[in-house]
Amino acid sequence: MRSSIEVESACRLTFRSIYNEGRALSFPCDSQGDVLLDGLSERARTNYFFARTTVGREFLFPVVEERGRPG
Repeated sequence: MRSSIEVESACRLTFRSIYNEGRALSFPCDSQGDVLLDGLSERARTNYFFARTTVGREFLFPVVEERGRPG
């Protein structure tokens, strides 16, 4: 089941892999790129923190995208 923030959010914060084209982690956010952590599952929170801590080593800096419009 999808969380309420995932259903209502018009934007996604996307971390693209530096090394694997097509690999990315994406999270629902507001237009400023703020992710509501309480709205994420435990696994999604773990992935979000992993992506944040590996920017520059595994992932590029995140970008805010409108839902349905890949950057």
